[in-house]
Amino acid sequence: MQTNPEAASSRSPLLGYDPSRHAALLADYCLSAREGERLLVAGGTAALPLVREVTRALLTRGARPVVRLDYPGQDDDFAQLASEAVLDTVHPADLADVEALDGSLRILTPEPGTDGDTARRARLTAARASIAAARARKKWSLTLFPTPHAAAQAGMTEAEFGAFVMRAMFLDRPDPAAAWGEVRAMQARLIERLSRADTVRIEAPGTDLTLRVGGRTWANSDGKRNMPSGEVFTGPHEDNAEGVVTFTIPASYGGQMVRGARLVFRAGEVVEASAEEGGDVLRAALATDPGARRLGELGIGTNFGIQTPTGNILFDEKIGGTVHLALGRSYPETGGVNGSAIHWDLITDLRQGGRLSLDGEVVQEGGRFVG
Repeated sequence: MQTNPEAASSRSPLLGYDPSRHAALLADYCLSAREGERLLVAGGTAALPLVREVTRALLTRGARPVVRLDYPGQDDDFAQLASEAVLDTVHPADLADVEALDGSLRILTPEPGTDGDTARRARLTAARASIAAARARKKWSLTLFPTPHAAAQAGMTEAEFGAFVMRAMFLDRPDPAAAWGEVRAMQARLIERLSRADTVRIEAPGTDLTLRVGGRTWANSDGKRNMPSGEVFTGPHEDNAEGVVTFTIPASYGGQMVRGARLVFRAGEVVEASAEEGGDVLRAALATDPGARRLGELGIGTNFGIQTPTGNILFDEKIGGTVHLALGRSYPETGGVNGSAIHWDLITDLRQGGRLSLDGEVVQEGGRFVG
């Protein structure tokens, strides 16, 4: 029996999820696609329904989409099988190709992880730092295609997860872009208060960490770069983090899960690191380069419509009542200057006995803003 390739490439996604509506939001709101722009659309093969709809949306807006698909386990193959030269260097043509883009969209496609060589994966990530930096200099956006694995990881049925994704991105509303405009306005009011602070203290069971943020810029994450979103973030001073933080929400790195990570900071640098699960993954990430042991971001989740961890950082770091800290690369627009090949967000939950203070004044208690 013959198979229609076009039909196979548009195989039905999770029940309740609409890739065409998702694609329109990405093309118009997130990427603001313009005629003649060369825009990368990259994702796993499982995301073909969304890749196809985004490509069509970009074409109808006069853009020049460049489609790149990864098969499951592709990075593991590179890390395990590449020669030393291929593992540790980037071909000039690969860098030139990225520099010739006007922007990029990366579609996360959650699939089961593998137990690869974490040290070699870290080397591969370090080698690609120049490509990541080149993409970051252009407009970019990140989103997720709901896979059956992502649904299982979140503890939901496929239908439940499809509906969850639609709600989280406001795709269930008549005008999703207008809804994200409301988020932008709410977060702007929060940033007014945060911008007056010099010191941030995070307290929770197993956590007492102080950071300096004075003079840094707080960014309003309103869904343009991350879809979904709902956070404000900045780049803390690189040499001032003091104390201990325990990350209570599991986080994935390179497809491998890390649970119960605990970091001790002195003068901004990680001096102790442990985890209940995935300690070798944590240590490999920290060993990527010197910048991987310092913080590149402090983020505050504001999306109270997302309350249950899913195992995916794109959703979990936005949970209202949580904070997240990123090891590694800073976002230049925040004033952060930490450089690294990695940018790994780790989350701690303040909803059970946690507190967030600005210059000694409590602004969030038990995961809820006060005052």
